[in-house]
Amino acid sequence: MQKSVVRIIDMVEAIGESSVNEILSDFSCEYKAGYKNDEVEQFLSEKALDFSRQKISITYLVIDEKGTIVGYFTLTHKPIIIPERFLNSNTAKRKLQKHAKYDELLKAYSVSAFLIAQFGINYNTAENRISGTELMNNALAVIEEIQRSIGGGIIFLECEDRQSLVDFYCRQPQSFFEFGERINKTDGIKYHQLMRFI
Repeated sequence: MQKSVVRIIDMVEAIGESSVNEILSDFSCEYKAGYKNDEVEQFLSEKALDFSRQKISITYLVIDEKGTIVGYFTLTHKPIIIPERFLNSNTAKRKLQKHAKYDELLKAYSVSAFLIAQFGINYNTAENRISGTELMNNALAVIEEIQRSIGGGIIFLECEDRQSLVDFYCRQPQSFFEFGERINKTDGIKYHQLMRFI
């Protein structure tokens, strides 16, 4: 089945906010008993539209031919610090130097990068479900289109401290690699910081 990628703000303009909210209410990130990504779900239902209107970030919905949201991703740009010790090859350093500024004191690079801020599959639909790789390919296609207009060469994201998630993002064809970690001060959750070149 054919799938389309639509900005949430464009969908609201086309069919109205109440209709979009009704469609969003069917989105669930509970992919197995006992595990549900509340953050991904709550962002879509409570923040995605407002953030898009305020130009904080833009949410893209992936929709099948029946009008069901099978997945979504949210994009923005943000400055990051990449410690030199995480760059395990001279090729990676050379690529990064094209886009980043090196801080001798910190032994790290600072760069403005594309951020995949949210990334989620709708597990509430058994039919025509999207794979993680297909959803990532959609996100990368949008970023590459933006890159052709404004430049840039780094994509990054953060994921929870679960090995299955880290493995997904780091394997081919995603090809992200880890450059740091962050602990959320509110709830103490550890996040891996991952990046890749485009």
